[in-house]
Amino acid sequence: EVRLVESGGGLVQTGGSLRLSCEASGFTFSMTDMRWVRQAPGKGLEWISSIRVAGSGTLYADSVISRFTVSRDNAKNTLYLQMNNLKTGDPAVYSCATGYTDGIFRGQGTQVTVSS
Repeated sequence: EVRLVESGGGLVQTGGSLRLSCEASGFTFSMTDMRWVRQAPGKGLEWISSIRVAGSGTLYADSVISRFTVSRDNAKNTLYLQMNNLKTGDPAVYSCATGYTDGIFRGQGTQVTVSS
């Protein structure tokens, strides 16, 4: 069974930082491209970042580039998202998902809230 479990969300002030984690199981994580997506209340799913299997290829949405950094530890089957300089437009449920641009599996997500 494929499982993707996110953690690390919470409440942070504008300009603050959070580090999200996504623990993967049930598939060969080290051979799977991964991505982060988010969904704000009343809005659709927004792709924000992708990373290739070896971590050498990354891609970011314009809304987060230079503020967010995606990484992975294949030995720990874990995906990360370092979020710096959080803004009022960033609050959402953040989820990890399989695939670089699309894929079948997505986790339940972790809530990120930014206070001004």
